[in-house]
Amino acid sequence: MPCCFLPQSTDILSTVGYDSIIQHLNNGRKNCKEFEEFLKERAAIEEKYGKDLLNLSRKKPCGQSEINTLKRALEVFKQQVDSVAQCHIQLAHTLREEARKMEEFREKQKLQRKKTEVIMDAAHKQRNLQFKKTMDAKKNYEQKCRDKDEAEQAVHRSANSVNPRQQEKLFVKLATSKTALEDSDKAYMLHVNMLDKVREDWQSEHIKACEVFEAQECERINFFRNAVWLHVNQLSQQCVTSDEMYEQVRKSLEMCSIEEDIKYFVDQRKTGQVPPAPIMYENFYCPQKNAAPPGKATGPNLMSFILCHVLPLADDPDYSLVDNYSLLYQ
Repeated sequence: MPCCFLPQSTDILSTVGYDSIIQHLNNGRKNCKEFEEFLKERAAIEEKYGKDLLNLSRKKPCGQSEINTLKRALEVFKQQVDSVAQCHIQLAHTLREEARKMEEFREKQKLQRKKTEVIMDAAHKQRNLQFKKTMDAKKNYEQKCRDKDEAEQAVHRSANSVNPRQQEKLFVKLATSKTALEDSDKAYMLHVNMLDKVREDWQSEHIKACEVFEAQECERINFFRNAVWLHVNQLSQQCVTSDEMYEQVRKSLEMCSIEEDIKYFVDQRKTGQVPPAPIMYENFYCPQKNAAPPGKATGPNLMSFILCHVLPLADDPDYSLVDNYSLLYQ
C-alpha cells in the first residue's frame, strides 16, 4: 500500500508536513478520548436508570390487591421490569468495559508513536545541526575566496612597486590566502557531503515514520468504527432483550381471564345464596307468636297467615278495635 502520509516541502528545514501529521494523530487520539468519555457517561445514565427502575419495581405498589389471573400477570410484569432494570445495570458495566478497552488502545498507540517520534526528533536535530555547520562552512569558504581575491589584487597593484620587501609580504599573504581557501573549500565540501548523508537518513526515517503513522491511523479508524458499531449493537440488543421480557408480560396478560377472576372473587367472598326477605308490617296490638326477626326470611306458614288474617283487615270497620275499645272517634 502506498504511503499517503508523505507531505513534501522544498525547504530542507521545513517540518510543516510532519507537524501536520502529528497534529492529525493527536486529533485522532483526542476523538478516541471523547468517545471513551461518552461511553462512561452513557454507562452512568444506564446505571442510574437501571437502579431507579429497580427501586420502582421493588418498592412501588402496582395493583397489589388484584386477584387470580390478573394478579399473576401483574407479578410477571413486576418480575420482568425488575429483569429489565438488571439488564440496564449490566449494560452499564459492559459500556465501562468498552471505555476501558478504548483507553488501553489509546495508550498503546501513544507508546508506539513515542518511539517513532523520538527517532524523528533526533533526525530533525541532526539535520538542523548539520545544515548550520554547512552554512557556516560555506560562509567561511566565501570569505576565504574574497580574501584570496583581495590578496591577488594587492599583488597586481604592487607590481610596479620598488619596495621588494612589501611585495614579498603581499606574496606571502596571497599564498596564505590560497592555502586557507583550499582548506575552507575542502571543509565546505565535506560538510555538504555530510549534510546530504544526513538528509538521506532523515528522509529515510521520515518515510518509515509516515508508514508507521499511516498504519496506526488505519488501525485507529478501524478500531473506532468497530467500537461505535459494537456500541449501537449493544443498545439494540438491550432493546431486543427488553422486548422479550415485555413479551412475557403480554403472554401473561393474554392468560388473564375476566370471567375467571370474577368467579374467583365470588367463590372466595360469597356470603350466601338466599336474599333478605322483605320487611313486613307488624301490628303492635296483635303480636304474632314465633314472629321472625325483621328482614329474615320466614317459612310458608307465616306468609300464608299474614295473607289470610292480617291483610283482609284493611277494609274492616273493626280493624282498629282492641277489647271493644275503638281508636276511632264516635
